[in-house]
Amino acid sequence: MNALPKNLLLLLLAGFNLVACSKNDDTGTVNQDVAIPGVDSGRPPLSDAVRSQQDVAIGDYPKVELVTSRGRIVIALYNDKAPANVRNFLAYVDSGHYDNTVFHRVVDNLLVQGGAFTPDYRIKTDRGFVRSEAGNGLRNTRGTVAAARRLNDADAAGAQFFINLVDNPQFDFVSTADASTRGYTVFGRVVEGMDVLDEIRGVPTKAREGVSEAVPLQPIILQQARQQD
Repeated sequence: MNALPKNLLLLLLAGFNLVACSKNDDTGTVNQDVAIPGVDSGRPPLSDAVRSQQDVAIGDYPKVELVTSRGRIVIALYNDKAPANVRNFLAYVDSGHYDNTVFHRVVDNLLVQGGAFTPDYRIKTDRGFVRSEAGNGLRNTRGTVAAARRLNDADAAGAQFFINLVDNPQFDFVSTADASTRGYTVFGRVVEGMDVLDEIRGVPTKAREGVSEAVPLQPIILQQARQQD
């Protein structure tokens, strides 16, 4: 199991926000800061009914295959619950944006995050931002896929996404009061390949300035993302 640095663990337990810093790419543009909230944020626990509801009729949704250096992952997309975020994700898929990128943040018992960096950690430019749909009733249960976004702007999701390794109610929508309570938009669910993610979750990591606090020592490469027929 991957061990977190003591100071990071204390921040997680205290419920502080974690921010994966951005840096300039070769075009001189700056990508979004991507924030993931701390563990203890007072969201209600998930029920079995909520989990089962999100699994209903999963076969009717469009799917994307992620071919990674550790195996194959298939995601079903909730185009009825999060249409704007699904369109955004598919636009990046179809443009080849995700091909030959890495999962730059792997935190065991929390999440796997990707969509931003090449294997040599050059950041890729976003097309723009998409609005939050976190109030769609979908919860951040194990295996769901959600849009990462700026810490202080819930309507600033770009290309980056994360996959919940466990139930993470602290990421869920609570209210529209401010960005801290608006949560993170769930727009998909892993339907094949959770075993691949469970293998990835335990890889050794280290902090890398300008990338994240938990970068795999051996890059986990997203070789290709493509829509399934």
